[in-house]
Amino acid sequence: MRFADQRARLNRRFFNHVMLPLSGRVAMWSIIEHRGRRSGEVYRTPVSMFPTPDGVAIMLAYGEDRDWVRNLQAAGGGRVTMGGKTFDVTDPQIVPTAEAAAMLGTPWRQAFGLMSTPSTLLLRRA
Repeated sequence: MRFADQRARLNRRFFNHVMLPLSGRVAMWSIIEHRGRRSGEVYRTPVSMFPTPDGVAIMLAYGEDRDWVRNLQAAGGGRVTMGGKTFDVTDPQIVPTAEAAAMLGTPWRQAFGLMSTPSTLLLRRA
């Protein structure tokens, strides 16, 4: 099992339950709401999300093959809570992190530059 998979599993089982009540209110800690592809169940996943001119960017620290990413792609979007505001998002696109960083304001652009995450999910505000 890859290290990223082990870290994702640990987060899903333990840390997400602690982070979820804080997420959506605190800078960088946000919530992505998505519907399961097979179950149809609504899931809320804490993520690090950053504002872009027309939506949000989420660094894919655990890679592109996460269930929540696939759920958003299959549904064509979802809902986010960021900075105390909730809104729908659409048009999920995975892009190189350098491309996403160019869309961000300071200081987030610089923070993205320091990360070694190769890809980022972009979502447009609906």
